[in-house]
Amino acid sequence: MTKSIVLYTKGYCPFCKSAKALLTYKGVSFTEFEITGDDALTAEMVKRSGRYTVPQIFIGDVHVGGGSDLAELDAAGGLDPLLTPFLARAA
Repeated sequence: MTKSIVLYTKGYCPFCKSAKALLTYKGVSFTEFEITGDDALTAEMVKRSGRYTVPQIFIGDVHVGGGSDLAELDAAGGLDPLLTPFLARAA
């Protein structure tokens, strides 16, 4: 399993901002690839996700999908179990 959370985003995208805000609220760190004007990163995103829209969200090896998919997963109670391995452990 890949131990990272990855988001492909565009700066002007409200769905990207919402997804980042939700993950920040959940207390997890993520790597953001801002793909605006970057053909190589866009191609990487499409190859990984099969989609052309942003955001595209990966939690470990799981392709969650876009911002609406992330919100629906959270509402259904499925997001927290995926995020558990990424939560900082209290010392």
